[in-house]
Amino acid sequence: MSWDVLLTPAPADARSVDDIPEGPGTGSIAPLARLLETLREAFPEADLSDPAWGHLRDEEQGWDMELNIGTGDPVTSVMLHVRGGDPVPAILRMAGVLGCRALDCSTGDFLSEDGGDGWESFQEYRDQVLLRAAPEETGPSAAP
Repeated sequence: MSWDVLLTPAPADARSVDDIPEGPGTGSIAPLARLLETLREAFPEADLSDPAWGHLRDEEQGWDMELNIGTGDPVTSVMLHVRGGDPVPAILRMAGVLGCRALDCSTGDFLSEDGGDGWESFQEYRDQVLLRAAPEETGPSAAP
């Protein structure tokens, strides 16, 4: 189960998905080649061998994320599928170098340096779901 964050161009004053103007798209982030070059420069540890589907991991912080970039050119958004650790600083850094905003898909709010993002809420939800899905302890089974 991943926490999904959408990198998208959006007005700087937008606080949530509700503040994005209706109508045709909000534009693009960058041409595909430039976006990949920018990511490689800012995150040299990123695996972008498949330009449509990248991967970034920080073992020290204990998180990893898949970057669903797609094949469209120019790139209009990047979906991040995030697991583990505290990925928010890296997500905000990525949004900054790409000149876009990071939208928490679980809350509909944009991430900010001020915190208040949905990462902790997502972790609590994920842990509850996983706890319910875990098989109950039934004790030792009889050997045949």
